[in-house]
Amino acid sequence: MANIFFSYSHKDESLRDELEKHLSVIKRQGLIETWHDRRIGAGGDFSREISSHLEDADIILLLVSSDFLDSDYCYDIEMKRAMERHERSEATIIPVILRPCSWHGAPFGKLLAATTDGKPIVKFPTLDDGFLEVTAAIENAVQRIRSQSGPEIATEPVVLSRPSTAATPRSSNLRITRQFSDHDQDVFLDGAFNFICNFFEESLRELERRSPGIQTQGARIDLRHFSAKIYRDGQQITGCRIWHGGRTSFASGILYSSNADSTSDGSYNESLSAENDGYSLHLKPLGTAHYGNPPEKQLTEEGAAEYLWSLLIGPLQR
Repeated sequence: MANIFFSYSHKDESLRDELEKHLSVIKRQGLIETWHDRRIGAGGDFSREISSHLEDADIILLLVSSDFLDSDYCYDIEMKRAMERHERSEATIIPVILRPCSWHGAPFGKLLAATTDGKPIVKFPTLDDGFLEVTAAIENAVQRIRSQSGPEIATEPVVLSRPSTAATPRSSNLRITRQFSDHDQDVFLDGAFNFICNFFEESLRELERRSPGIQTQGARIDLRHFSAKIYRDGQQITGCRIWHGGRTSFASGILYSSNADSTSDGSYNESLSAENDGYSLHLKPLGTAHYGNPPEKQLTEEGAAEYLWSLLIGPLQR
């Protein structure tokens, strides 16, 4: 059984919980045992227990975000010791990039991240898509560890479901809900709108670069409005207008209209509202643009941008 240690910032606790749920099957198979500092009971010596489990770990997951990099304990103590063990081939470090941040210059920046090209988890269409890649990377690491350890002579029947003796058994179902303030939702919508605008601008440039005869226009009208047009041989084929409707207006959230020349915020083909499941914020499409094929109901920023882009580019693909 491989011991897995989570090194993370408490501000990323909800994402850590999501990852641990994705590891449930290989935990039930008896292939791994996971540990993080929330396992420390009342009266436990925080530093001593973390140090002990860090030394025992076969795989160390660095859950990387700006908060992780900003944490003296995560960066200077846990990560430093993890790198020492990794360089001596005593343990395997797997960086899991949770949120966009400048991590390549860190000591672990030379290591291969769990996701392709180190893509941050929150930039996948859904968190499930991202953590599926992470789970596959962890499964591969576990198999390498098992193959390197060689065959063992069993002196008694092997019971794969036997719990680890290193920790007292307890439930993995420990997530609790939280309240999201108006400020949380406003910041989330601002970030999502800016991401979608940047996503469209870059996608339009790449589409024109790759496609002879295709011309594009895309620009922010103002801080809360963006328009895009796609032409084939000079004739407009498709276009859109996207705007940030705020949180409290009648047309709230992020709105999409297939009329790029419209100047009214009152008419739209699709809308994305800020919702939460009690644990994290996400974007929820109304679904009016896809009656027969409704999109995912919980979208990350990138998932929302891909969805709206599919509405724009659809006429070119039909």
